[in-house]
Amino acid sequence: MIVRRASAERGWADHGWLQTRHSFSFADYFDPRYLGWGNLRVINEDVIAPGTGFGMHGHRDMEIVTYVLSGELWHRDSLGNVAPIHAGEVQRMSAGRGVRHSEFSGPRGPTHLLQIWIEPSVRGIEPSYEQTAFDAAAKRGRLLPIAVPAEQAAAVATGGLRPVRLHADAALYAGSFDGAEAATHTLAAGRLAYVHVVRGRIVLNGQRFDAGDAAMVQDEPALHLSDGHNAEVLLFDLAPAAQ
Repeated sequence: MIVRRASAERGWADHGWLQTRHSFSFADYFDPRYLGWGNLRVINEDVIAPGTGFGMHGHRDMEIVTYVLSGELWHRDSLGNVAPIHAGEVQRMSAGRGVRHSEFSGPRGPTHLLQIWIEPSVRGIEPSYEQTAFDAAAKRGRLLPIAVPAEQAAAVATGGLRPVRLHADAALYAGSFDGAEAATHTLAAGRLAYVHVVRGRIVLNGQRFDAGDAAMVQDEPALHLSDGHNAEVLLFDLAPAAQ
């Protein structure tokens, strides 16, 4: 079964310095139909004005993945990490027993990103931070693992590209597709999937999805992505429920 989550149906807020769309209930947006999917809790698509951002604030017991689409995001946290995150880079912060951080757009232009929250498999762990850059060419015509359970990270590393390590029963893949480029992802029995179209358009198991659209997937043995037009896609392979 594949249920479409249309881009225009997402929650939306305009804060002046921040334009944001919420795939799942978040902040002032609440829809009981969209509280998450499996152990995936948040996908926020944010456009942050230059030099503005989120001041220091805290998180606990959540795996937070930031996927920068354009611009530059500056991260600072209570662990002592201070680093920019550029387009093509992926950051993972495990909030664990508690961490504080801030995120600000660079001064030269707006920053466009996806922030993703995944329920961890274990709670109360030591907070940690990790960041990896992925060559755009490595995502062409395939699904590249960019975030996987920590115990699988070494095994799926490809060509020196090592995914960030999640303390969660979830894996995240990124792919770019155009024309005849295609890829298939097999789902194990009982697993859920969530497919988010970052940009462009693509066909998933015979159905067309456009930028911002998503698919909530269950009881499908395989997902086939094809007929892309300047498409970039994120695919989540998820546990049925938070662990």
